[in-house]
Amino acid sequence: MPSRPFAAATVAAAATVLFSGCAQIQPRPLDADALQQQTLQDRAASRRDVTPLGTTLSLDEAIARALKFNLDRRARLLEQALAAQQFDLSRYDQLPRLLASAGYTARDKDRISISTDLEGRPTGADPTLSQSREHTVSQIELSWSLLDYGLARYNTQQAADRMLAAAERRRKATHQLVQDVRVAFWRAASAQRLQADVKASLQLADDAMADARRAEAEKLRSPLDALRYQRQLTENMRLLEAIEQELATARYELAALINAPAALPTRLVTQQELPEGDPLTMDASAMEERALAQNADLREQLYQRRIAATEARKVIARAFPNLSFSIGPHYDTDRYLVNNAWSEASVQLSYNLLGLLSLPAQRRAAEAGVALADQRRLAAHVATITQVHVAREQLAGARRQFERADALWVLDDKITRQMASREQAQAGSKLDRVAAQTTAIVSLLRRYQALAQLHAAHSRVHATLGVDLLPESSDDLSLEQIAAVVRAQLAGQQR
Repeated sequence: MPSRPFAAATVAAAATVLFSGCAQIQPRPLDADALQQQTLQDRAASRRDVTPLGTTLSLDEAIARALKFNLDRRARLLEQALAAQQFDLSRYDQLPRLLASAGYTARDKDRISISTDLEGRPTGADPTLSQSREHTVSQIELSWSLLDYGLARYNTQQAADRMLAAAERRRKATHQLVQDVRVAFWRAASAQRLQADVKASLQLADDAMADARRAEAEKLRSPLDALRYQRQLTENMRLLEAIEQELATARYELAALINAPAALPTRLVTQQELPEGDPLTMDASAMEERALAQNADLREQLYQRRIAATEARKVIARAFPNLSFSIGPHYDTDRYLVNNAWSEASVQLSYNLLGLLSLPAQRRAAEAGVALADQRRLAAHVATITQVHVAREQLAGARRQFERADALWVLDDKITRQMASREQAQAGSKLDRVAAQTTAIVSLLRRYQALAQLHAAHSRVHATLGVDLLPESSDDLSLEQIAAVVRAQLAGQQR
């Protein structure tokens, strides 16, 4: 009969396997309460540690807030931190392995053996009992493999390069964020500046439309002139409403970028409209050299090439024989052993002969990876040089467009003032005044749009050249310190 401990262990193991096989995991969709609770938690987490807005907001503070509180940039920072943690973790793979193990063995019958001669006939000796029915085994083994150590070093090198590549992706995201903030800020500033004028012009147009319809009803003007008058008013009103709709989303876009309340209850300050400094004073060749040394895309491709080259060396390393060492104490409670405790040491040399079959294919794959990384690096090299010249031309073109838009707005503003004076002197109509005001508003809108594109062109030049607005250790800086650094950079000062 089987022993009771063995029977109990068998029944327990069978029951565990049976119940684990029968257990089925059912899908659990989120209910309304869970979704609401998660929404509340996310809303609180997104606003945690965010400095409240003041009564005014300048461009440098908006950029500083984006660099400090933007959620997408925080995600990039966490990606870089994760890559750094993986690099630190990979270094532990180079250490020897220290394995501690313990086990329990039980039999339902004794291990009894008999002796036979070479022909298989019993020798007549009594059967012998050589093992306890129940015994435990424990051991501690320290092992080290030369091949594993070499591969671990290569893995650590790749983890280090991935960490550096993540830092370059973070730099690129920062450059794009600054560019988006500058464009959104000036769009929001134009909305703030034009909102009152658009509403006043729409009110004036509504009054003029009411007068025109009343004159048409009273037949004070010819039907065709009245219809033409109303059509021109309607066209101006349509244009004004389109401008109002275009500007309505600007403040929300800026609020999202700087992680502020959607309503953005603050006034934008725009004392200094034009960007400081002139990047075009640097000649194109100097810009190319600067960009090839600092551009985030190109630097990332250089790290990716190093990762591919290390992968090729790993393939070669796997083709070498493996030399491993192990040493450690052992202990067995088997009462039939003369020595229950002992130590073992071993040296083993192994070689995977069948691995030679796949070695050529592995080498070709690794070489193809290196060739691909080289091609991407060359493409990034050419793209960087192209971006330098394109950014220069875009900046020069944006500057000319702003000058033209500014000149047109000055002229249209003067015309509007003249039309207002003529209407007061009863020498002009409301239609002429509405048309002049609409043209002036459109000109001012185009001026702000050109100004936003000018700032975006400046940011593209800085991004192409790899100019960072912040030092590397910016996480510990306060909002005021970041704003001061950004203000110095926007003023063209070197940090």
